[in-house]
Amino acid sequence: MVDKSDAVYCSKVNTMSGVRYPEVRVVLVGIGAIGSEIARLLLRKTGVSIVGAVDPAPDKAGRDLGDVIGVSEKLGVMVVKNVDELNVDADVAIHATTSFLDKAYPQIVELLEHGFNVISTCEELSYPYIVDEGLAKSLDEFARKHNVTILGTGINPGFIMDTLVIVLTAVCQDIRRINVERVMDAGRRRLQFQKKIGAGLTLEEFRKKISSGEITGHVGLRQSIALIADALRWKLDRIVEEPVKPILADREVASSFIIVKPGSVAGLNQIAYGMYRGEPVITLDFKAYIGASEEYDSIIIEGIPTIREKISPCIHGDIGTAAIVVNSIPKVLNAPPGLKTMKDLQIPSAVLEDMRLYIDEKFHPRIRLT
Repeated sequence: MVDKSDAVYCSKVNTMSGVRYPEVRVVLVGIGAIGSEIARLLLRKTGVSIVGAVDPAPDKAGRDLGDVIGVSEKLGVMVVKNVDELNVDADVAIHATTSFLDKAYPQIVELLEHGFNVISTCEELSYPYIVDEGLAKSLDEFARKHNVTILGTGINPGFIMDTLVIVLTAVCQDIRRINVERVMDAGRRRLQFQKKIGAGLTLEEFRKKISSGEITGHVGLRQSIALIADALRWKLDRIVEEPVKPILADREVASSFIIVKPGSVAGLNQIAYGMYRGEPVITLDFKAYIGASEEYDSIIIEGIPTIREKISPCIHGDIGTAAIVVNSIPKVLNAPPGLKTMKDLQIPSAVLEDMRLYIDEKFHPRIRLT
């Protein structure tokens, strides 16, 4: 573990010309599609190593991590069923098991008790105070007690519809309103995501599954609005989410997994508003469906000056999530202890060189080098 209160004794200076502090040690908790993508990216980085992996699924526990994530070689890291079986010392735990704070809470507490800093893809953790302020404060207290840091992040929430927006506001003298739109062709995404948005269902099936919670759609619009508002110190009256709307196919469309007949559900549309004095000052519009004619991420900030930013095609969710999680490792190690959001950390940036070059000297593991 990294103890952020203790002095560090090293015999070499962390410079671009050469650094050999100990590698950053990572534990993976949750080896699903996103966890596997993160693991494969970590293997391509230098200055960081995977020292443990946790997943209770019967088809994963007890196997070498390399086999589980589909790489061509054994990694010598056995996937275990629970955190207590790890028996390793690590600096960071990457947590990728759930979208919901109440489910993530006990898992993260356990990681904190092992002395791990935690980066989680849990969408509600990106700004947990509007979900359950008590749980959020408890996580902050646990993190401070164990002198480690927690961050919830991902591509969205975590970057496109919040952090990137916040960064763009830096060149504004005044802002009247913010409108963000993300449009994704779900046919280019994995099957799990296509099922999550109801692709291929009849309208009746879609409504039933939305009502029962079997289909969640995108989780995180409320968190993104709250994060933007907090960064700007806007005191919103409330955050309003419209009911999830199905997007019906007007022609037959297909992915590699699903054929959508005309009139069936191709995906969904979700809209949320940050309201102030009866007016929406922040609007987030999320669309994901098979057959989208154009993919893009759009940010319009009406103000002085007005900013219009468009990324086309939109940033790929899985690729972007893995990247921002891995790239956040140095930011988290450099941050003070406690529960943090993306607005609290150093400006996000890519880790392209040895990861140790991005970490402040005082936060390196307490190992004396010779």
